[in-house]
Amino acid sequence: MGSRRVLATAVCAASAITLSGCAALTGEDGSNGAASDSRTVAAALYPLAYVTGRVAGDAFDVENLTSPGGEPHDLELGVRETALVSDSALLVYVDSLQPALDAAAEENAGGEVLDVATVVDLLPFEEEHAHEGEGEGEDEHDHDHGEHEHAHEGDDEHAHDHGEHDPHFWQDPIRMAEVGDAIADRLAEIDPGEADTFAANAEELRADLEALDEEYATGLAGCERDTVVTNHDAFGYLEKYGLHLESIAGISPDAEPSPATLADLQDLIRQDGITTVFSESLVSPKTAEVLADDAGVRTDVLDTVEGLTDETADEDYLSLMRTNLTALQEANGC
Repeated sequence: MGSRRVLATAVCAASAITLSGCAALTGEDGSNGAASDSRTVAAALYPLAYVTGRVAGDAFDVENLTSPGGEPHDLELGVRETALVSDSALLVYVDSLQPALDAAAEENAGGEVLDVATVVDLLPFEEEHAHEGEGEGEDEHDHDHGEHEHAHEGDDEHAHDHGEHDPHFWQDPIRMAEVGDAIADRLAEIDPGEADTFAANAEELRADLEALDEEYATGLAGCERDTVVTNHDAFGYLEKYGLHLESIAGISPDAEPSPATLADLQDLIRQDGITTVFSESLVSPKTAEVLADDAGVRTDVLDTVEGLTDETADEDYLSLMRTNLTALQEANGC
């Protein structure tokens, strides 16, 4: 039970307010009265809005707190976003990804709150490159990259901002399915009459995501190369498919890499026969392009799936992930 609900109940009891008055304050079912009638769910960023929309169906309107084309890490809450956090029946977010929203979830949320970091098994940043052992073929892909490990300037600071665990879990479709199940359960508590619909929608979503997971496992098996160089450290969950991820900017997408980092990556590109340096859709590709040009390889876009842009407005999570798969297969000779 949230602190606001506990406080409301205590006020009712201490002041001997009538039963009807307490119901108005806390909601007939004990929920926060301020948002108990809301038919809106606020989602922190696109992948959470996608999975929430799939599960909620027509029962709730889902609002993305991160504007299209915006970098989710840099989210600041304006009047619109603050009102959504306060007035929504449910807020879905992931702790330590967007500091402004972490504070708002604690202080301003008027309805239920779901921190998906409590639902999925988030990977510690330092363990990602050891592989999870979830996919097939890790042994044959797992070779020593120790001499290429590099430190990024400011990484300690950014790691602290993001917490100890990598919040970019949506790169793993199975973890997305787990979030869908949790959202179905939470929405069923808010609207019991639609519980069966939410459960059915979550089951359909899981089927789509399990199929996507199988496409990745099959599509990335037997590649000529397993190392992928990306702009920032947002793809660690792909290592379950036998990949080894190296990033230019570390955890923060707009951090400036040191000359030593760039030189180290150039060595890695030459030694491993890497053909492609991946930039992203939501940040400038300049650093990736400079590294690729210096190393004599090409660039391509690997979408973080953190948000839609003008170019991807007609896409969705599934299509973006499949586009990424195709790019990875081409780059790694799969």
